[in-house]
Amino acid sequence: MSGVEILIVLVAAVWAGLINTVVGSGTLVTFPALLLVGIPPLTANASNGLGLLGGGVSGMWGYRRELSTSAARVLRLLPWALLGGATGAVLLLALPPQVFEVAVPVLILLGLALVVLGPRIQEWVRRHHHEGNEGAGEPAWMRRLLPVGVGLVGVYGGYFGAAQGVILMGVLGVLVALPLQVLNGWKNLLATANNAASSLVFLVLRPGLVRWDVVGVLVIGSLVGGWLGARVGRRLPPTVLRAVIVLVGLVGIAVAVGR
Repeated sequence: MSGVEILIVLVAAVWAGLINTVVGSGTLVTFPALLLVGIPPLTANASNGLGLLGGGVSGMWGYRRELSTSAARVLRLLPWALLGGATGAVLLLALPPQVFEVAVPVLILLGLALVVLGPRIQEWVRRHHHEGNEGAGEPAWMRRLLPVGVGLVGVYGGYFGAAQGVILMGVLGVLVALPLQVLNGWKNLLATANNAASSLVFLVLRPGLVRWDVVGVLVIGSLVGGWLGARVGRRLPPTVLRAVIVLVGLVGIAVAVGR
């Protein structure tokens, strides 16, 4: 990559790490940025998931206090997030590359729609969400449905992952009776586990898909962004975050269609 391309990816990675920690949807910033600098879609997807692990780690650390209040419970969901991420990655590799290339604009558009609808989703969650202690007020069907929901979101995350955080927060907010800030910590942990599982599949089955120079820039940028997200990202106006996501996502659709 040239110096300008590195700068584009680095800025995108910082922003993605920040918004992933706060609301999710960082892939809608970094993936179009990678397409913009000429990275092929499959390579961009594999490298992006691995590179954004840096932001996931710093985001989890920033939310360690919230995670510690329900650690045993969220850890029981980890296998489902890991299995979902691995399954999505295998599907990505098993299907012809043309399928993913055709699906990219559609997936980005779906992710943008979820980001735009995010406030309404979150408002619906707030209206139907009853906070409590460690499973208080949750009927048995919710507890049984929760790992299934986490696993299905994980499959989507392993295949592409745009707006995975928004979807995951919707699932958690409806099915878990804990404060939403605690659930945001859960989201950071489960999404990071999902990315780790899908990245491992890529490294084992198709290591040639990974561009390590891209991964290095993404890791550095997302680490900084994840730290910023945990520290100050909650103070940023949600409209600013969403506007940037939508703008970059539309650029990504234009680039993907024009390839």
